[in-house]
Amino acid sequence: MDQNYFYLITIQYLGFRYHGWQKQPNLKTVHLVIDKTLNYVFEGHKKFKSLAVGRTDAMVSANETAFELFMEEPILDFDAFLERFNYYLPQDVRALAMREVDRDFNVIHNAKLKEYIYLFAHGQKSHPFCASIMTTFRDVLNIELMKQGAKLYEGTHNFKAFCSRVSENGLYTRTVMSCEIVENTMFTASFFPKESYLFKVKGEGFGYNQIRGMMGTLVKLGKNDFTLEDISKSLLPESLEVMEYIAPASGLILNAVKFD
Repeated sequence: MDQNYFYLITIQYLGFRYHGWQKQPNLKTVHLVIDKTLNYVFEGHKKFKSLAVGRTDAMVSANETAFELFMEEPILDFDAFLERFNYYLPQDVRALAMREVDRDFNVIHNAKLKEYIYLFAHGQKSHPFCASIMTTFRDVLNIELMKQGAKLYEGTHNFKAFCSRVSENGLYTRTVMSCEIVENTMFTASFFPKESYLFKVKGEGFGYNQIRGMMGTLVKLGKNDFTLEDISKSLLPESLEVMEYIAPASGLILNAVKFD
């Protein structure tokens, strides 16, 4: 198709019932419902292509992410388009905003900062309604020690120990701009436990399952199965460690993406 018009559309979604972003045979994915809805909005008369800033995994949610929409024909009324798009999208997906971008814009390469959060509680059995967005670790965790551990991730390190599906050619030296555990004041619900927490990580990019691997390691630290020294050693350039515990997916949220 001749791509003459380009739009950046910001969206959010609850990933609990989806098999991630990427289209897969016989599975419900976020990209699948996005494209199906766009086809309905355009009544099958307009050719388009969509490309996401990044692919989230099964059950991972997004509070603010984006995809680029490539069109042969222009969209003249953004407000009317967004209203119609949201009307037909599933209840767990919502379009927030859109803007036109130029031909040189690349939704993947122009994304310069991603913030992920991991919402969790501990030491209890939470209300079942929490399961779609929060992970509850049933053991009592040493949160103060985990806060110290989170700070060890900041800076440029070898994060191979925390990633899945590692390969010889993978990029594992990554820079984490900020990393912390804080009390959760971002998400609230009457059925949430009295105390919950956010593991917040900012960086330009991350390896496969890296955030969940980092969180899983902090959980092991909070259970006294690991030490702060163990984490420091695992981040060294020559480290061959494998931090095998990957935290569950449903607590992970892509919170924001910043573009050039």
